[in-house]
Amino acid sequence: MYRNATEVPFPEYWKRVLMVSAALVLFSVLALLVRGVNLGLEFEGGAAWELPANGVSTSDARDTLRDFGLADARIQTGDDVLRIRAELEAEDAKVTDVTAALAGLTGVPETDVSVSTAGPSWGDEITDKAVQALIVFFIVIAVYITVRLRWQMAVGALVAVAHDLVITVGMYALFQFEVTPPTVIAFLTIMGYSLYDTLVVFDKVRDNEFKLSSSKMSHTDVMNLSLNQVLMRSINTSLTSLIPVLCLLFFGGETLTDFALALALGLLLGAYSSIGVATPIYATWKSREPKYQALSKKLARNN
Repeated sequence: MYRNATEVPFPEYWKRVLMVSAALVLFSVLALLVRGVNLGLEFEGGAAWELPANGVSTSDARDTLRDFGLADARIQTGDDVLRIRAELEAEDAKVTDVTAALAGLTGVPETDVSVSTAGPSWGDEITDKAVQALIVFFIVIAVYITVRLRWQMAVGALVAVAHDLVITVGMYALFQFEVTPPTVIAFLTIMGYSLYDTLVVFDKVRDNEFKLSSSKMSHTDVMNLSLNQVLMRSINTSLTSLIPVLCLLFFGGETLTDFALALALGLLLGAYSSIGVATPIYATWKSREPKYQALSKKLARNN
């Protein structure tokens, strides 16, 4: 691997890898449909409180909230911190009353109670901007890869990016991780990492394709050679990117967890999809072209 002299028979695994990817995508879509996405306060709107729990249980907090008609609020306790989310408008007088009641319940000053409020219109605006960015991204990348490399490569690269995003969002739905604005930023960042890995592979493929006319290799053989040549580079790129992200995930505190978790999942999936999704899609497409089919038959006869 250090000398880029590996001989991994990638084409032998492509069919099984694509089946695994299809199963993961299907599982992720089902998780989205069944469990849905756990949207953060910024997207759903409402009010959130965070304060020292001081031994107060979830049931105690719910009993207190019931007096305000908020018995269905989301309540979490962990690390001796009480976190509550409820559907209340920022202007609702209940926000102040609930804050005072929670402070009295836990025995802390009201100043120690962190209160956040957001309207759903702000979340809608963020979602619209994210969708716009996603659409522009796909269009620009498709044009760039088509001009710089080949349009079939653009299709393979974008399918791989979509694959990474769907699975990452599906994992968030399955485990009900909260989706916050930093998470959305991480989702958009994932696409860049995924594409980088894929373009490294495709650039090497394009260089090696020029050797086809004078070589004794089929197009699939050239794809396999290219993957082996860039395998170490792909691993190094992914590892050096993943290490600081994992440090943020485990030691960055709660503020950075949302961002780091999505980014870590995306980095792992990006490294995987560049070899296991984008490349086999392109290889299958090109190998069916008449000139490459003729070359494969010629090589078969010579052998």
